[in-house]
Amino acid sequence: MNEPGGRIAFRFHARDVNLVMGPVSREHAVALRISLDGQPPDDAAGTDISPDGRGVTSEQRTYQLIRQTGPIADRVFEIEFLDSDIEAYCFTFG
Repeated sequence: MNEPGGRIAFRFHARDVNLVMGPVSREHAVALRISLDGQPPDDAAGTDISPDGRGVTSEQRTYQLIRQTGPIADRVFEIEFLDSDIEAYCFTFG
């Protein structure tokens, strides 16, 4: 995405949401924010996200965005890229 403010949203049914992504250049980090059912993920935040839903990509790799405990249910995930020049390739679920 070449402009800040790009978003991806979808419904999922899984424990984990991961995304292969990273900045276009190694000298540039990209801030992002995620939500789960329209709210910060709190205790469902993955290892690469704070409980308030904020994170930063600094290299091309798989980022763990959501890691839920308890029963798995249908949820709505959204990611917003707060900076430009991000490449997002593939979501994986666990």
